[in-house]
Amino acid sequence: MCRNGIVCAVEKTTIRHKCLKLAIVIALALFTLLVALNMNRLDVNWFRALGYPGVFLLALLGSSTVLLPIPHLAFTFTMGAVLNPWLVGLTGGIGDGLGEITGYAAGYAIEDLAERSRLYQKLEQWMRRNGDLTIFTLSLFPVPFFDLAAMAGGVVEYPLWRFMLATWAGKTIKAVVAAWAGYYGISWIAGLLGLTEP
Repeated sequence: MCRNGIVCAVEKTTIRHKCLKLAIVIALALFTLLVALNMNRLDVNWFRALGYPGVFLLALLGSSTVLLPIPHLAFTFTMGAVLNPWLVGLTGGIGDGLGEITGYAAGYAIEDLAERSRLYQKLEQWMRRNGDLTIFTLSLFPVPFFDLAAMAGGVVEYPLWRFMLATWAGKTIKAVVAAWAGYYGISWIAGLLGLTEP
């Protein structure tokens, strides 16, 4: 039994905090498992029929599965040839940016484990020195380890709004470039193959 009310309150808060972190890890693991088990059921034509909401949903799904790659950037590239590339890039960037909240939450949840990893220690140094630039730069490129950077943001408890803003900016630029590359690239390839009329 606690004699000092402040110590008891801190202990209860710590226990709640750890339970919340455990719940986040379990929820993310279940979500990733659910997506992995249903990967063969993802119908790209269904997303294509949805248009811009389909671009948003696939980008959201693709970036919300931590460390499980879903090639949503290829879909954004393709849809850039079908729909307005600016809007495809914007909707894809918004979905991609929002989906990264799961990586951030995972980092927040596994803070104790992450502190032991050398890679996390390096990312943490970058985040503490210039988090906005680190997040923005890494989100510009289709690199598979952005999830690790998102987790590092959660580990250091980087302000969520700043994380989201930098992520959204980088992911949107990347998606707009991919959509315009699809717009011009698919037409160019079709012309080379003689699949379009003169």
